[in-house]
Amino acid sequence: MPVDVPSTSLFTDHYELTMLQAALKAGTAERRSVFEVFTRRLPEGRRYGVVAGTGRVLDAVENFRFDPAVLGFLRERGIVNAETLDWLAGYRFSGDVWGYQEGEVYFPGSPIMRVEGTFAECVLLETVILSILNHDSAIAAAASRMSSAAGERPLIEMGARRTHELAAVAASRAAYVGGFTSTSDLAAGFRYGIPTVGTSAHAFTLLHDRERDAFTAQVDSLGRNTTLLVDTYDVAEAVRTAVEIAGPELGAVRIDSGDLLLVAHRVRQQLDELGAHATRIIVTSDLDEYAIASLAAAPVDAYGVGTQLVTGSGHPTCSMVYKLVARAESADSTAALAPVAKKSSGGKTSVGGRKWAARRLDEHGVAEAEVIGTGPVPDELRERQLLVRLIKDGQVLSREPLDVVRDRHVAARANLPLSATQLSRGEAVIPTEYV
Repeated sequence: MPVDVPSTSLFTDHYELTMLQAALKAGTAERRSVFEVFTRRLPEGRRYGVVAGTGRVLDAVENFRFDPAVLGFLRERGIVNAETLDWLAGYRFSGDVWGYQEGEVYFPGSPIMRVEGTFAECVLLETVILSILNHDSAIAAAASRMSSAAGERPLIEMGARRTHELAAVAASRAAYVGGFTSTSDLAAGFRYGIPTVGTSAHAFTLLHDRERDAFTAQVDSLGRNTTLLVDTYDVAEAVRTAVEIAGPELGAVRIDSGDLLLVAHRVRQQLDELGAHATRIIVTSDLDEYAIASLAAAPVDAYGVGTQLVTGSGHPTCSMVYKLVARAESADSTAALAPVAKKSSGGKTSVGGRKWAARRLDEHGVAEAEVIGTGPVPDELRERQLLVRLIKDGQVLSREPLDVVRDRHVAARANLPLSATQLSRGEAVIPTEYV
């Protein structure tokens, strides 16, 4: 159930508008330009990145409008002059956007998104595009590592209370792209159709005079298939009481504290002895991919993850940048594009030119290199190109269901070398080659 996105025109930095004003005065604002989004390196220790947020970028570009209230703010603050305000009043992105499909993996230098149009219309989109892609891709990468560690066991996103309320909705979406199966956040369910789950917290147990009373109230209201939280007081006593009240049809128990490996084994044994063989065990409590991997041999049926997920499991951004890589030498629409690039020390150099990207596979169909070039695409890579057109002449071409994106990520990750899913620190699992 989509929700209309408000104007995104002020999700930008002050200097984007001052650059626009100066370019309009200099007569260079209408030069055809190509901007690319890429990262120079993966977060430390990560072996691949995950493209997420593409669908949100399409919404943001489509809703990038300067309405009277926004123009009034800019006028009152004296941020730009009257001529620039007049230009902004009619702003509509009319260019093209190409990008890696959402859910795809990426590597250092991958041209994850390419924005083409006039300098004026493209430069304004820098901050909002980076804001979305950096956040969502960081969450999706963490989610991907966690889902890989979890194997076939489902993962529940539970991080809304650990981040900004709007970031929580975006994080739920990105987590779903990365392999999570559900969320506790109702706004994410409403906006993106992600399955939502949840039953009760410790407060519900503490509200009642006895744990038995709390369990009885929950089962009476939600049915025997509910999940009962069993670690408020004594876990063994709680499990015994839970099965007495709900019977062997009890859906699940949740453990939120203690030595999860040890407690899970004890609870599984106790449930089986009580005849509740089908009752599942769900664990929560500050999990990350390493904790999930450590529980692989435990009798755990599902994981709930919050803080570590919505903060990117230690890497809350992907350090993506948005750089001008080519521009025309005049405002003439037929003028040829010339490559441009920043020359700098300290690792901040970039490669000029409008790029294509393809992934070369070995004889077993496993990825062996990310190949990036500015000239003709080699015949053997023509069918392996990664960039697709997302926006043409300012019009969004299509929007994909999240389940399609989620499945694409599973397939993309499966085509990487096996070492991609190792949790030990390492370099990018395949090299980036420029041709």
